[in-house]
Amino acid sequence: MHRLLLAATLLFSACAFAQQDYVGKYDFYGGYAYLDSPSINLAERGLHLQAGMNPRTWYSMGFDYSYFDGNSTLLPKYLTSKLQNQLAGQLQQLAGAGLIPPSFQLAVPINSVTQTFTAGPQLNYRHFKHFTLFIHPSIGAIREVATPRTSGLDPVTLAIVNGLAPAGKKTDWTAFYGVGGGIETKLTPHIGINLTTDFVHDHLFNDVLKGRNTVRMSVGPTFHFGSNVVNK
Repeated sequence: MHRLLLAATLLFSACAFAQQDYVGKYDFYGGYAYLDSPSINLAERGLHLQAGMNPRTWYSMGFDYSYFDGNSTLLPKYLTSKLQNQLAGQLQQLAGAGLIPPSFQLAVPINSVTQTFTAGPQLNYRHFKHFTLFIHPSIGAIREVATPRTSGLDPVTLAIVNGLAPAGKKTDWTAFYGVGGGIETKLTPHIGINLTTDFVHDHLFNDVLKGRNTVRMSVGPTFHFGSNVVNK
């Protein structure tokens, strides 16, 4: 029995740690993605796409795109210190004039649509038969459209919203930076399942909001095709 267990363990180890014998020159990935910005309590769900080329087994070059949609409620504590102080002064004056109760709380529900664009290198560790580990810089551009949901807002909150977003929404582009990585489980030489996580920092809407840290997680199938680069 002990010999059988030892043989099974050695066989599993040999399979697990054997290098991959096929690495396609091209990769394509598409999956479900989740984007979390906890500092403004914004959780978004959407789609993550990647296309890449493998000049060698150990590194790749590629393009990354993701699209998200989600909702949150903006509170004064999420705003810049300057804007917080400005709004606090205005609300204090309104409360002193009896136009709002002293306990008035400013809260603005919003819808957010976010897109990310990234291009660059990725390092791959392929010394397992059925698994690939990878890591990459996450440096790119992020675009967000924030639309206040004004239905049912009181006149004071509505006036503040119109002052901050007179067009009915705010749109911004900015750069982000961070790091990402994950693991691919190979189902066949040409198909695998990717699990990816990225940690980045950005400062969208810097006239209104503080900078934020964001986490993106995604999972889905990846496809490998093209000539084999293992012996290159």
